[in-house]
Amino acid sequence: MNVKISLPDGSVREYPQGVKGSEIAASISEGLARVSLAIEVNGEIWDLSRPITDDASVRILTWNDAGGKSTFWHSSAHLMAEALESLYPGVKFGIGPAIENGFYYDVDLGDKSFGDDDLLAVENKMKELAKKESIYNRKDVSKAAAIDFFTEKKDPYKLELINGLDDGKITFYQQGNFVDLCKGPHIPHTGFIKAVKLLNVAGAYWRGNEKNKMLTRLYGITFPKQKELEEYLHVLEEAKKRDHRKLGRELELFGFSEKVGMGLPLWLPKGTILRERLEQFMRKAQVKAGYDPVVTPHIGGKSLYVTSGHYEKYGKDSFQPIHTPDQDEEFLLKPMNCPHHCEIYKLKPHSYRDLPIRLAEFGTVYRYEQSGELHGLTRVRGFTQDDAHIFCRPDQVKEEFIKVIDLVLKVFTSLGFENYTAQVSLRDPVNREKYIGEDYLWEKAEREIQEAADEKGLKTVAVKGEAAFYGPKLDFMVKDALGRNWQLGTIQVDYQLPQRFALEYVGSDNQKHTPVMIHRAPFGSLERFVAVLIEHCAGNFPLWLAPDQIAVLPISERFNDYAKLVYEKLKEQDIRGLLDDRDEKIGRKIRDAETKKIPYMLVVGEREAKEGMVALRKHGHGDQGSIPLDEFVNRFKIECAAPN
Repeated sequence: MNVKISLPDGSVREYPQGVKGSEIAASISEGLARVSLAIEVNGEIWDLSRPITDDASVRILTWNDAGGKSTFWHSSAHLMAEALESLYPGVKFGIGPAIENGFYYDVDLGDKSFGDDDLLAVENKMKELAKKESIYNRKDVSKAAAIDFFTEKKDPYKLELINGLDDGKITFYQQGNFVDLCKGPHIPHTGFIKAVKLLNVAGAYWRGNEKNKMLTRLYGITFPKQKELEEYLHVLEEAKKRDHRKLGRELELFGFSEKVGMGLPLWLPKGTILRERLEQFMRKAQVKAGYDPVVTPHIGGKSLYVTSGHYEKYGKDSFQPIHTPDQDEEFLLKPMNCPHHCEIYKLKPHSYRDLPIRLAEFGTVYRYEQSGELHGLTRVRGFTQDDAHIFCRPDQVKEEFIKVIDLVLKVFTSLGFENYTAQVSLRDPVNREKYIGEDYLWEKAEREIQEAADEKGLKTVAVKGEAAFYGPKLDFMVKDALGRNWQLGTIQVDYQLPQRFALEYVGSDNQKHTPVMIHRAPFGSLERFVAVLIEHCAGNFPLWLAPDQIAVLPISERFNDYAKLVYEKLKEQDIRGLLDDRDEKIGRKIRDAETKKIPYMLVVGEREAKEGMVALRKHGHGDQGSIPLDEFVNRFKIECAAPN
């Protein structure tokens, strides 16, 4: 009996029932067979050695595929565990998943402390074991057998995991002498792993619960070629230089205070200028696009978020309710702006002729993120969204969605983000309880998003399980200058909240209808966007955004008066900057301005004072010659024009 296998190129081939992915790869080409890591069967990733018994759509995964990399790194986590067990008998294992770049394993090393020398020892052991080309063997086991195995190993973490699994759905994987509880998939054998680097050690509570034991989390990364590892480590070093936390401190953009609270950023004067310039850019674009600005409170009655569904879905991740002296009166710090905007819509009746109504707000929201997950500006507890909600008729959804796509792309183009992918974020088809609303409305929203993306010619990828609880969305995944992916802008189609809030408009038939709601945030959150922007441009902001655009540098105290005159004239032209009239050598002043990444340095001395000139230096480019001050102002105005 044969099975029909559909391939990505649209062709269909027949194979004997029970054919393996490795056999399919070999039938396509010998070269593909050599580099195959796993196989995707009807959207699910399998081992290449697993038999296919029914007709299926398949795709062979290599290192060039995200699924291939994930499988490679998951297998590397098992290799690291094997090395740890070999070097430290009695070690206990938590979980060891692949992550965006590499993998980690949470382990219990007992009383042993773990340092750099230990990392190197494990790394070397992994390389030694990889050369054995040990096969990753999958085995179905009963729940009783799984419990017996890990009871004998005295591993409480695996036993806890097994207790949460159904009998008949438990699998072990073994490579070499190491056996692990795992559902897979894995690469064929350890020999594919040619380059290894363990990156760092951290602490992590078992299962993310602060009441549980703190385990040791070992992070690592592997590659099929040594050259790729070297390139990655180079990027990693560059990323350290660009770290927004480091540059944010050096450029005096933002900071944090323990007394104010973890994850609550304090914007310093220079950072506030940067932030306000971004806001002004977006406000101008929104006015052109027909948005009306609104402002809503930082808190809302608990019932508001019960109605919206946010309390049920995110109550545990929110700050605890604020109780007032009035009995049973409770407020929440708002986790979302959309419920407030729904209430604005309800304040007066609407006709079909009024729609679309576009309400925009730079609204600050609050989420109680776990302390261990906070990270600079990219993961905070209080952040500001460039939020807007469009209330429209069903026949207007696609047109409005396309207009928002245009706005998002304008933001990316204006700020130098040229490499991006549009991710269509869909429901998890298995865990439907995470979502609200009827299936046909979800299917309609998903279809409208895909059609709008196709019409704009966007390169899209569909990802299940990433939808908001009230609707699917289009998330823009942006690659920065170092090739790292960030999720920035987002657009969502929502048929649910208008129903929950009983929103209405009177249609052309004189009957009441429910509008559709489009949520959109081109920046996402200002905090996260600024963090990504800092790292993307290494703190060298476009001239129109730079907090300090110029530095006036007198070569000695004799020319301070002329320097001050130059500085004041530039201020009159709304050119931002500073006057460095310290009693320091000019070389030191130039170095300090370069460190602060100020785009232009205007050096003034005797000749400049006599002739009304400035000696111009450009950050990173050195001396640009002397020019009249008025000429500099004219050139600056042309270069500094903000995007339209």
